[in-house]
Amino acid sequence: MSRRRLLVAALVLGLIAAFFALDLGQYLQLEYFKSQQSAIEEFRRANPLAAAGIVFAIYVAVTGLSVPGAAVLSLAVGAIFGLLWGTLVVSFASSIGATLAFLSSRFLFRDLVRDRFGDRLRAIDAGLEKEGAFYLFALRLVPAFPFVVVNLLMGLTPIRARTFYWVSQIGMLPATIVYVNAGTQLATIQSISGILSPALIGSLALLGIFPLVARYVIESAKARRRLARWPKPARFDRNLVVIGAGSAGLVSAYIAAAVKAKVTLIEKDKMGGDCLNTGCVPSKALIKSARLVAQAKRPREFGFRAMQVDFDFADVMERVQRVVRTVEPHDSAERYTELGVECLQGEAKITSPWTVEVKSETGRRVLTTRAIVIAAGAQPFVPPIPGLAEIGCLTSDTVWNLRALPPRLIVLGGGPIGCELAQCFARFGSRVTQVEMLPRILIREDPEISEMVARQFREERIDVRTDHKAVRVLREGGEKLLLCENDGSEVRIPFDELLCAVGRVANTEGYGLEELGIELSRARTVSTNEYLQTLYPNIYACGDVAGPYQFTHTASHQAWYAAVNALFGGVKRFRADYSVIPWATFTDPEVARVGLNETEAREKNVAYDVTNYRLEDLDRAIADGETTGVVKVLTVPGKDRILGATIAGEHAADLIVEFITAMKHGIGFNKILGTIHIYPTLAEGNKYAAGSWKRAHAPQGLLKWAEKFHAWRRG
Repeated sequence: MSRRRLLVAALVLGLIAAFFALDLGQYLQLEYFKSQQSAIEEFRRANPLAAAGIVFAIYVAVTGLSVPGAAVLSLAVGAIFGLLWGTLVVSFASSIGATLAFLSSRFLFRDLVRDRFGDRLRAIDAGLEKEGAFYLFALRLVPAFPFVVVNLLMGLTPIRARTFYWVSQIGMLPATIVYVNAGTQLATIQSISGILSPALIGSLALLGIFPLVARYVIESAKARRRLARWPKPARFDRNLVVIGAGSAGLVSAYIAAAVKAKVTLIEKDKMGGDCLNTGCVPSKALIKSARLVAQAKRPREFGFRAMQVDFDFADVMERVQRVVRTVEPHDSAERYTELGVECLQGEAKITSPWTVEVKSETGRRVLTTRAIVIAAGAQPFVPPIPGLAEIGCLTSDTVWNLRALPPRLIVLGGGPIGCELAQCFARFGSRVTQVEMLPRILIREDPEISEMVARQFREERIDVRTDHKAVRVLREGGEKLLLCENDGSEVRIPFDELLCAVGRVANTEGYGLEELGIELSRARTVSTNEYLQTLYPNIYACGDVAGPYQFTHTASHQAWYAAVNALFGGVKRFRADYSVIPWATFTDPEVARVGLNETEAREKNVAYDVTNYRLEDLDRAIADGETTGVVKVLTVPGKDRILGATIAGEHAADLIVEFITAMKHGIGFNKILGTIHIYPTLAEGNKYAAGSWKRAHAPQGLLKWAEKFHAWRRG
């Protein structure tokens, strides 16, 4: 805790301690005010402004320090000032005092709570950021919830202080009027509990629930009004129609069939989507072949005098397609038909919230459905660089058509796709130049992780050009050139092929979104709420088309929520959970991550301890000749709870699973350290990282006593 926090905490605790030590609470008792009512009223008549100021200050202090007495003060103010002026004084004093308590709680405790429970609070935070005013208003209207507790708990949330104040000002008004009005009859009141009858508490509770009910009714009315524009079928042919047969679409359809819903899956191109045909599967097949070539260039490390790999690039690319064909049956229409999914080949268009038109070679069909899941995926983004369209480029979709190795290849983009393919082609023998406009490749990773990959790239003779902005593509004397801007200078890079890998953009055109008015986000993905619903409550979106992550595994993850909510949302809905999202870049060294890294922790002002364990000390890594890498873990300061982990090295994407499980289920470093890991394996790196953390957090005072104890035992 910082010095400022300690000073504020000491001041607040000192004032609270003084309140109880000096027994000031006796002056805030109902009996005391009743006995002193005449004297207080006489002082008020003689000094009205001074009386109001003193009462105001006392009320602010009592509510700001969260000590008991506010209810009695409200009665006293009603007795002294009457209903109108009493309500005015109590309303503003209570709101200001509550805000002071709110700010104190935020300043003293929010960071501590965030460090301990940050991951679990994300869903609550998201809800409060959107609807915090509604929830606070409801709590303020119901005096059954102690206002003191509400003040302190709200300080731990992301709700803004200004919002907290004005909602409190309005929300506490009904209860304030009740208490102040009761105070006008102070002589007849025997106890505070008698003020709020069960009927009155019930009325205020209904008043508190009203904003939430009203909001639900308004949203339902808006949804009905949107749906009312479209004729609703008397009956439906299907429970669910899924548009797109990539990862998200396949999982959505699978779940629907598994729960015996009637589901239709529509795909205009190939089953399996990008992952099977142009993404995960072919790229990993290519990476495997390229890795064998790279290892053959290190014969002496493995005890050989020489190794030679004789290959034809066309054969390598044919092998990639063979792998795709081998995996293809897993995602085939035949398999999903057997599972109970109706699979249609054709172009889908949503013509209303209840109907989808399918255009195929055999004609047009109109399907009626209770719900729709949009899983249309994404495609490579090609930036509007002058000359690029005329000369042409490869993308992660079209690069698989190559059968001749480009002698000179430019890879535009330093993200995961660009890095993976740049290293592959360099290993096969292309002279690769990687162009990235940002200061480093793999910008989402920590700088030393990015540099570890960049250093390996340079060793493999990849020309990594960071801080280079592509500005133009042209042809001069029969040679293709990329013109870049670097530090104010023009750089000219000749090439035979240019691979554009600067990101992907969601497929949002051509299937009815525009006609239905379904909104897009700033990232040009389909806008959804936390339940993955679009503007229409029965139309959902998931996977790359919805974002915010464009990974196959997150697409599958979202698909569960989209399908279950689409089928059972009238009974129970589930918010999509993004609390533990992992990913990996399959370069060499491989990079895998889950949770926060050091760069993000600094940007978000999250306190952390960092533990590094380098794989050069790991027995299995030494035996395999793969010692480049690190296990880097962020933990809560002084605790073993894991905030995030990054692994760079051999099989990092497999090894990160232990930390994914740990974060998902609240397992800390101590339990990882206490788990048996097989020797010799790369997974021991996770345990040794836990051991490094344990040594850094060893209880030094206790160890000194243990040393003395053992010395005493020796005699």
